Amino acid sequence: MTRGERVIAFIERFCKVPEGNLLGKPVILLPFQKKFILEVYDNPAGTSRAYLSMARKNGKTATIAMMLLAHIVGPEAHQNSRIVSGARTRKQAAEVYNYASKMVLVSDELRKIVKLVPSQKIITGLPMNVEYQAVSADAKGAHGGSPILAILDEVGQVRGPTDAFIEAIETSQGAYEGEALLVAISTQAATDGDLFSVWLDDAEKSKDPRIVCHLYTAPEDCGLNDVDAWAAANPALGVFRSKSDVEDFAARAIRSPTSENSFRWLFLNQRIEANAPFVSKGVWMACRGETQMPEGAALYGGLDLSAVNDLTSKTYLAQVGDEYHVFTTFWLPKAGLRERAAGSDKVPYDVWEKQGHLQTTPGSTIDYDFVAASIFSDCERYNVRKIAFDRWNFRHFRKSLLDAGFSEDQIEGDNALFEEFGQGYRSMSPALRDLEVDLLEGRIVHDGNPVMTMCAANAIVQEDPAGNRKLIKPHPASRIDGMITLTMARAMAATYQGSAANLTPWDTDPNFRLAV
Repeated sequence: MTRGERVIAFIERFCKVPEGNLLGKPVILLPFQKKFILEVYDNPAGTSRAYLSMARKNGKTATIAMMLLAHIVGPEAHQNSRIVSGARTRKQAAEVYNYASKMVLVSDELRKIVKLVPSQKIITGLPMNVEYQAVSADAKGAHGGSPILAILDEVGQVRGPTDAFIEAIETSQGAYEGEALLVAISTQAATDGDLFSVWLDDAEKSKDPRIVCHLYTAPEDCGLNDVDAWAAANPALGVFRSKSDVEDFAARAIRSPTSENSFRWLFLNQRIEANAPFVSKGVWMACRGETQMPEGAALYGGLDLSAVNDLTSKTYLAQVGDEYHVFTTFWLPKAGLRERAAGSDKVPYDVWEKQGHLQTTPGSTIDYDFVAASIFSDCERYNVRKIAFDRWNFRHFRKSLLDAGFSEDQIEGDNALFEEFGQGYRSMSPALRDLEVDLLEGRIVHDGNPVMTMCAANAIVQEDPAGNRKLIKPHPASRIDGMITLTMARAMAATYQGSAANLTPWDTDPNFRLAV
């Protein structure tokens, strides 16, 4: 037999179903489980990392537990070796231990050669003296020892591209040159910038032969009642994954749009925030396309100034036929960018800067002069009609605008370029209504900027008792600046589109667009 075949034979010979109607019956692996095991252990290049991602209730924990027992007392056991499984919380970490220990207790053969220590979540394989322990981030148990096998459960719950607990487990495997194996089994993470998404995307792009990656997910644009999409994300559908249960939740999600994101995440294994955003990922990505800036096109803008070191955003909508094409610029301070990416925000700002999706200003704080100069340059080159701004911090920005070359009349007055725009229900609600219609009907065209996509995924709606709406962030560290400026820009377009009033100096003063 091959290594993979020996592991499968061990599981189906010694592992018993630990609960449910088939309690005590021999395990019969499903085709997707056998395929994963064979590709992990029979990889000609040798497997260093293995990822398995699918929807909830498809036997992820059972698969981990059976592979674990093969390393404790089965064909993959190594003399005096150590194994760990890790999760974010003690409760989650205990899941793998509990399932494996139940399998031991219902097997006459395994009970004789396995020692269980429930209080410490330790399993010891007596023939080869293999010790396994479940550790969690909140117990800080990842440090110490050198595990030949590290199992990570529900990595998709990690927000951001890095995690100190998981890094500690990864780096502890260095003693086993070419033999160490890391296995991560989880539903998908919420966004492209989260750790598990980074791993899955790297496996797809790099084609590293030492990484085995099995991703079961529904197509992004699938309907909620698409049975084929259910099957794509649920490889155990109709066996131990109840099809009627999926049907019930799908019907509920169709009746209640606020449940859609949760269904797509847990049942279709898509990258979706559990909180319902203002615009769903499917609608947002359907508006992605090639943006154009026709000569003389009217631009309507929105400006969201940050605190000293937060994200600052500027968005223009260019009217192209019956569409609005989106042009957004984001700024962050250059100093500490990498630390910020790995810290509270947990998104790859440093990578996005290198890719050109994000600009930086010198120093450790946002340089308003830098932003003002950028806007003045825009007005010299393009037909910028109006720019809405949030009054917060604008009084500090006013001097930067004057220094950049704007006149008092351009900043304040009846025909000023800049217009104050409140962030409450009164101003936001009608603008969100117009923007929502444009998004649903495909009249908004954006270039897929990942910073803007992050903002779209983060922006959720809050309603007052009268049904008026405004955008808020689900978490303090979430960024929605791009969606705020897009909403303000849409409000300006609705107010001034096709109007001869409030023309800017670009229209009336031929000397306004001066050479720099």
